[in-house]
Amino acid sequence: MTDGQKQPPITISIRAEERQRDLIDQAAEHLGRSRERFMLDAACREAEDVLLDQVFFLVDNQTFAQFQALLDRPPAPTDDLCRLLLAKAPWE
Repeated sequence: MTDGQKQPPITISIRAEERQRDLIDQAAEHLGRSRERFMLDAACREAEDVLLDQVFFLVDNQTFAQFQALLDRPPAPTDDLCRLLLAKAPWE
């Protein structure tokens, strides 16, 4: 097969609880997508995020020391941050 040709799709099977399927179906319907398309898009987004998080940064000693100092002295929490951390997540 040449680079310009699409490969035939393969099947990926997973098991889910009924409540999980229903939640996925509700979200997919909200976006006007099929369950299959919704799940594949979500899985690919997550896979890309995982792989993009594996970035290696090379810095000199001074830059690394500055970075460590920032981590050791996080900024003081603001009212907005405290409110956010106390808020209940919409899915809870």
